[in-house]
Amino acid sequence: MKISVEPVVLGLVSLPGAIAWGQLGHYTTAYLGSYFVSNSTEAYLKDLLGNTDDDYLAGISTFADDFAHSHEGDFTRGWHYIDAHDNPEAEDCNVDYKRDCKEGGCVISALVNMTELALNSQTSEKDRRFAVKMLVHFIGDLHQPLHNEDISQGGTTLSVKWQGDERNLHKVWDTLIPEKFTEHLHSRQNRRALEWAQELAGEISNGKFAAEKDSWLKDFDPSDSFNTVMKWSNEANDFVCDNVFIDNYEPSEIKGKELSKKDYYDQASSLIEKQIARAGYRMAAWLDEIARNNWHGQDNAEL
Repeated sequence: MKISVEPVVLGLVSLPGAIAWGQLGHYTTAYLGSYFVSNSTEAYLKDLLGNTDDDYLAGISTFADDFAHSHEGDFTRGWHYIDAHDNPEAEDCNVDYKRDCKEGGCVISALVNMTELALNSQTSEKDRRFAVKMLVHFIGDLHQPLHNEDISQGGTTLSVKWQGDERNLHKVWDTLIPEKFTEHLHSRQNRRALEWAQELAGEISNGKFAAEKDSWLKDFDPSDSFNTVMKWSNEANDFVCDNVFIDNYEPSEIKGKELSKKDYYDQASSLIEKQIARAGYRMAAWLDEIARNNWHGQDNAEL
């Protein structure tokens, strides 16, 4: 599908803000997902979600954050991340499910459980709708490196500088770097996400990411969602050592440092761009599998 601009922007104006990856990141990954899904998946999801507009995925991309901050959904707060108890200071980055996933759940278990729910054509439409809303958000969360790291609570308690102001490391990666990277686009957040998604779709289709996009799905196994998600989590966690805490910005040294400087910003923004692209492209493959399973389930039920 080709994403139009004006109707989508109007549909997003009233959406509440987000937390993880920031509003910009989650909307962008969702727009990318809607760009790369098959036509049958698009039809299935628009019907399931009750939204025939182009923002049918972007419009639900922050649902999981809002739900987590409601009384009803408070139990899902820990589902947005996994606290890897590794050692970035020693260049030892890794995720271990048994060691790191809390009893109440984490982004790994949430993705697996929501996938099973969404794939089950025998569950109610309401439950499958809920599962898809959660999946669209959590696939985005999984690709933010600091959502796969425990140190300083994923960087939320680690004070750094951004353009002279005191910020926490997590917010810099969630929001401030993506916002700076897309300053050349429209100033309104919602339209900016759409335009960024259009740019990234071009880079994935026939630009700088075209040659590597197939490799982004080499670990994708629809029959084994747990191992797929674990591989993607460890991939993102590796970037904690390789890109978040680079030389001269190690965990013991990064506190109070200015992260908008060229040496840090250039490599960080390049990675964030690729992670947003990966998340959207992988989201499309994930949703294609869910839609394919449910269309088949509906066909079989009618025979």
